[in-house]
Amino acid sequence: MKNSQVYFMIILTLLGGLASSFYYTSASEDTMNLTATVPSACGNGIAEWDEQCDGVDLNGQTCVGLGYTGGTLSCSASCTFYVADCITGGGGGGGGFVPPPVTSVIFSGRAYPGSSVTLLKDAQIVATTVAGPDANFQISISGLSAGSYIFSVYGEDKKGRRSSLFAFPISITRGVITSVTGVFIAPTIAVDKSKVKKGDNIAIFGQSVSEGEVTIAVNSDEEFFVKTQADNNGIYLYNFDTSVLEMGEHFTKSKTALNGEISSFGQAVSFAVGTETIIKEEQELLKGDLSNDGRVNLIDFSIMAYWYKRSSPPDNVDLNSDHKIDLVDFSIMAYYWTG
Repeated sequence: MKNSQVYFMIILTLLGGLASSFYYTSASEDTMNLTATVPSACGNGIAEWDEQCDGVDLNGQTCVGLGYTGGTLSCSASCTFYVADCITGGGGGGGGFVPPPVTSVIFSGRAYPGSSVTLLKDAQIVATTVAGPDANFQISISGLSAGSYIFSVYGEDKKGRRSSLFAFPISITRGVITSVTGVFIAPTIAVDKSKVKKGDNIAIFGQSVSEGEVTIAVNSDEEFFVKTQADNNGIYLYNFDTSVLEMGEHFTKSKTALNGEISSFGQAVSFAVGTETIIKEEQELLKGDLSNDGRVNLIDFSIMAYWYKRSSPPDNVDLNSDHKIDLVDFSIMAYYWTG
């Protein structure tokens, strides 16, 4: 049994009543680089880099400067403005109206030119946006209560192919705007054949950032790496010579580098090398693949764990369609587990 499967079953055994508070960040070796609003210098009393403030250093800002009529601005432990004590309105002697503190999360980074970017909170879609021609995007959600959430982001290219899903937990503080920057969504990927005659070429293609350097990995007895350049629209294509591959099943995946930044490897797609060629048909999603990334792994487990013993779970999470998430659903997921 694979190590990931052993780990999965141990967690499943210990699940019990704790699953409703279980959160997980992708355990793959390829992880997304996130630059949050709390830099390494936070806490030194000097507002610098991406810090809004630091201790008593409010970077010259006040409640009035932020659009309020008065009040006391302070700085949170994460070096972001705390506006709960700012006020709006009011008159002589009567005090002022204290608005609800602004509590939100802002995500920004790179996807694909003109692509759709979707944000999920606890496995539910809460916002979408469209990346610009330069592939940059910003997406946010506000009106949150303080607490811990699992946020996920994925991109969808112009052909409807989805990227792998990035899932990560964030703790929200009341009255604090949390920024997550440097999100680099991995490229989409597809192949033109489900089976290819050994020695023939197989086309590997997808979409990424504009002018990005795309690294394509193809596994065999040894893993092969090739590089190609995405065009101005982020489209990339590589015709891979299968004469170097062994007969049998193979997987390919890709990642992108641009201006010193590197995405993680995205989802893997499969193809077989044999004695005949079969044109690729639309891939059917694996049961239990809640993130639609072509794999059933701990990301999907974390999504299901959130819905454990909660009411009205989504149909795609309720694997046995009995309107509840229990150990039966986890057993079904374990059967389709890919790691």
